[in-house]
Amino acid sequence: MAKGIFIIAEQRGGTLRKISLELVSEGRRLADQSGQSLAAVILGHQITEEAKKLAAYGADTIYVADAPELAAYTPEAYTAVLSELIKAQEPDIVLGGASQQGKELTAKLAARLETGLAMDCVGLSLEEGLLIARRPIYAGKVYADVVCETARPQMASCRPNVFPILEPDAARTAEIVSVAVSIKPEDLRTTLVEELADQSGKVDLTEATCIVSGGRGMKDSENFVILEKLAGVIGATVGASRSAVDAGWRPQSDQVGQTGKVVNPNLYVACGISGAIQHLAGMGSSKVIVAVNKDPDAPIFQKADYGIVGDLFEVVPVLEEEFKKIM
Repeated sequence: MAKGIFIIAEQRGGTLRKISLELVSEGRRLADQSGQSLAAVILGHQITEEAKKLAAYGADTIYVADAPELAAYTPEAYTAVLSELIKAQEPDIVLGGASQQGKELTAKLAARLETGLAMDCVGLSLEEGLLIARRPIYAGKVYADVVCETARPQMASCRPNVFPILEPDAARTAEIVSVAVSIKPEDLRTTLVEELADQSGKVDLTEATCIVSGGRGMKDSENFVILEKLAGVIGATVGASRSAVDAGWRPQSDQVGQTGKVVNPNLYVACGISGAIQHLAGMGSSKVIVAVNKDPDAPIFQKADYGIVGDLFEVVPVLEEEFKKIM
């Protein structure tokens, strides 16, 4: 018999990532709607205390797989541990994040469990026990509702920054269950040799609530300093289009788009970005989009909530000064 809803929490360096709180909050909503229990699963090393934070956001049970071999994410080891746990507990629904790690992990896990997977979902609902997963297709021009009618568990990965986080309830408690970890040598085909931490101190694009991006119109890498200044004033992270990255003006980790990172901030400011469909696929679901471009016919204006036709080198400094007055 199916036993409730599972969410796969993510941690990095022993700290829960924002997507974990979004997942457990959405899992709680679905669990309350269906009368099922909600369990969170987290893998890592020395993470039990951090895992307990998930209780405040709605988890009834927290499964903790704690082992030195799990300190750093490796797809084979994580898939092996999760698949064994899910097979033993038989949840009806399993939710993961559509982060860089989550996309890989949920895909491998679905294949191991021989079930379906709705990827990069922006909406979830339940109808007569079936999970209805809404996901964008054709670069966000159309939304498809996906169901897994026969195979179990029903699986979906959720786009970051889409699902609201519940207000934490410190009075809530959860049962903490330690998961026995037995890693076989064949489960460790991937070895982490070195982890290079981002020294910039900025919020990762996939978790940022405000992003200022530059494209081909920036003309040179040195010109991104004006975006950095604006971002500093409004607390934003700086991103870039593929053309700016291909030109060597920004690192690939800053790329937003179909072949970069999919983001969903509250505010996305596009400067000197024409709005090619590949870029829109990565930021089209942003809550508010502001475009600055000197071409009035640029496709980005069709997607923008607010548009400024003008030279970004004149407009952005003015925006910076005006935001300074407001903030």
